[in-house]
Amino acid sequence: MEKRDFRRNAKDMIYLTACVINNKVPDKERTAKMNIPQLFEVCQEHTMTACTAYALESAGIRDHEFTQAKEKAIRKNILLDAERKKILARLEKEKIWYMPLKGALLKDYYPKMGMRQMSDNDILCDGNFRKDIRKIMEEMGFTCVQYMDGKDDAYFKQPVYNFEMHSELVSRNAPHEMYDHYKNIKSKLIKDEGNDYGYHFSTEDFYVYLTAHEYQHFSHGGTGVRSLLDIYVMMQKFGKTLDRDYVDTELERLGLAKFERQGRELAAKLFGGGKLTENEQRELDCYIFSGTYGTFENDLDQKIENIGNGSKKRYVLRRIFPPMDHYKRWYPWAYKYKFLLPIAWLIRPIKGTAKHRKKLLSELRLLNKK
Repeated sequence: MEKRDFRRNAKDMIYLTACVINNKVPDKERTAKMNIPQLFEVCQEHTMTACTAYALESAGIRDHEFTQAKEKAIRKNILLDAERKKILARLEKEKIWYMPLKGALLKDYYPKMGMRQMSDNDILCDGNFRKDIRKIMEEMGFTCVQYMDGKDDAYFKQPVYNFEMHSELVSRNAPHEMYDHYKNIKSKLIKDEGNDYGYHFSTEDFYVYLTAHEYQHFSHGGTGVRSLLDIYVMMQKFGKTLDRDYVDTELERLGLAKFERQGRELAAKLFGGGKLTENEQRELDCYIFSGTYGTFENDLDQKIENIGNGSKKRYVLRRIFPPMDHYKRWYPWAYKYKFLLPIAWLIRPIKGTAKHRKKLLSELRLLNKK
């Protein structure tokens, strides 16, 4: 699809989503002019197909692809909810503390079932029990597809059960302020009522974490329109009761105040009916052309800009010879005992090639084109 057509259909998607979220019927003259197959393609890119389907149906348009996607989203939400309850019950039994994250909570703030589509469920657990959690998941019929490679372990079970069990909230590659803030987060969590090992964020801390999570996507490969919709839905539900002073203080501490304000203001105009400035139009394009989880090319461009100060050659040198802070986070033993650094130098490329071969090859191909 041409870039111009993609943008036009993305704006139709935003319009339809704004209608259904605000309980309005879309204008039939406008919907009659929409290219439904192209609209479906764009919605799939942004994981907003079910939400858009509800809007089209309210305007009297029932398209098979949209209806099927909506029904699948509803079914998947129901199945993931049921399976998550079973997993949490096992964690309770094994006395491992836990906290459901992101979409598992956000979906309940949307007006209708399935509107907030999910590819998986994320659960924060006690990082001291990763081995035990793997045993639990495998006993429950899951296959481990990623283990001890970063902050979360990934599990899958047919037909649609994708779960990510997090030992940490943010990656070690996150900015210092963010990583340090979330490194030992349990002290900030609130104990659930009705169970022994479940925890949750306050509404304010959940919103701050949501912002931090989206920033990590935005500052790497980018993030899609759905992240703006999440903000709008949160503000509609909690905007009047949110402790804004606390939220602003936390965002300032994390260096996210400007990012959050721009996203919140853009979301309010997109879904609340406001006219965008030229800068906001450009900002919206960043979301439109990133898809739900961003693109690898966007991620590389950001890294060249941030790590290499805009120079591809400088970026490559920093990738081969990272600063000591890299070793402090990923090879603390080499950082503490400098005489072991040569061992880390040898291990790093071997480990990277073994675990991320496809990603490294994609990076090399893109670098060669630039």
